[in-house]
Amino acid sequence: MSFKNDLKLLVKPYYWINIILSLTYIAAKKTPGLCSYLHPYIFPQEESCEFDGRETEILFFLIIVVMLRSRKTGSVTMINYLTNSFLYTKLANVILWFYSDIKCGIIYGVLFILFALILPEPTYSGPDNVIYFRQPNSLQEELDRDKRVTWLVTFYTTWNPACVTFAPIFAELSNEYSLDNFKFGKVDIGRLPDDGKKYHVSDSSLSRQLPTVVLFKNGKEECRRPYADNKGKLVKFFFSADNLKAAFDLNSIYKECKENPIKTRKAIKTNDEEKKTN
Repeated sequence: MSFKNDLKLLVKPYYWINIILSLTYIAAKKTPGLCSYLHPYIFPQEESCEFDGRETEILFFLIIVVMLRSRKTGSVTMINYLTNSFLYTKLANVILWFYSDIKCGIIYGVLFILFALILPEPTYSGPDNVIYFRQPNSLQEELDRDKRVTWLVTFYTTWNPACVTFAPIFAELSNEYSLDNFKFGKVDIGRLPDDGKKYHVSDSSLSRQLPTVVLFKNGKEECRRPYADNKGKLVKFFFSADNLKAAFDLNSIYKECKENPIKTRKAIKTNDEEKKTN
């Protein structure tokens, strides 16, 4: 996703409201004139508008958590970093506001919950060539129906931030590589937990398997990302477009599928008639 696209997304209410909520305490303390005005009402017990030792510790800890979390999820764009940091920055603001004034903490907490309910993170709504499997076992039925088709399938949940971030990347790949015999699909294991169990993808809130992308060839699993090593430990994978192309060798699959298209019955009949004529 380009920097221009990131800037376009920032116009959406979800992002700028969350940015404001994430910066409220720092703005209240560090905006010239604002802290002096609010001091008698919100910070009466403090001698100045400077951060004390406890506030500095909370902010420093917040920076470390956001950096570690972004590194863990493989964030590669400005929007990714913002999305991964919103929850932690808002939780830090709740603590800081309660630390300064319990009434402000309650008000901020209510706003935090209210905006979380009415402004969910925007989901990708652009063009794609993705087939959504919405019925139990529908993926397996499709794999069995025509084993000549190669499938790249994402197992995801709608509530997981990493899945939301990955959606436009997977959509762009589907637009670039989709063919009649190379298709892209998605399975929401939040709604189809049995499919998650069948393909060994956990939908737990603590799961590190979301999203999981699986390549199916000849109706069987060929490889997946992320995958478990010989010791059963999940190998971390950064879900960027380039990483997906390299991990699944999408260029080679696309070339192979394009050179060997699926012939329809009509095409086979025409070829047979041509052979008889010759």
